[in-house]
Amino acid sequence: MSFLRRRSATPTGPDFDVLAMDPGDWPGNLGAALLPGPDGSCQGIFLRYDLFGGRGPAMLIGNLPEGSPARETADDEVPFEVAQLLAALGNDEPVHVVEREDTPVMHDDSLLIVRRIKCSEGRIACAQFDRSDGVLVTIATWDRPITDDLYRLLKPLPAEMFRS
Repeated sequence: MSFLRRRSATPTGPDFDVLAMDPGDWPGNLGAALLPGPDGSCQGIFLRYDLFGGRGPAMLIGNLPEGSPARETADDEVPFEVAQLLAALGNDEPVHVVEREDTPVMHDDSLLIVRRIKCSEGRIACAQFDRSDGVLVTIATWDRPITDDLYRLLKPLPAEMFRS
């Protein structure tokens, strides 16, 4: 699939395609953040989708390349994206992972093995999958289930969005 290719390295943006929902498909505001490495490399890109009306963030999608420190979590520790979503919501209650389950999901003509992560905070839904280029995609939502239809909306975003 075309979104699984590597880009050439640049100091001002990611060296991988960012898989996310197109901002035009979302009825709210989109925010993006780069996670810089100490050497200036991109260690991840996070897209935060907020709903209109100031109702706060509804979804966060992370793209973390191999070697990103944000990928390193303990077994019961929530993924970085879940922690960021909870922080954006102002939720400071401790939340931990209670269950992980691998599920096959079709995306275009390919089969994804999606890890559904159940958290102690029941309003959080979280799913992760590894792309063939080593990038880990994590979707965290607040008070919304993650259905198989969501995976069909994922597509690579233009690299120009992440250039300074």
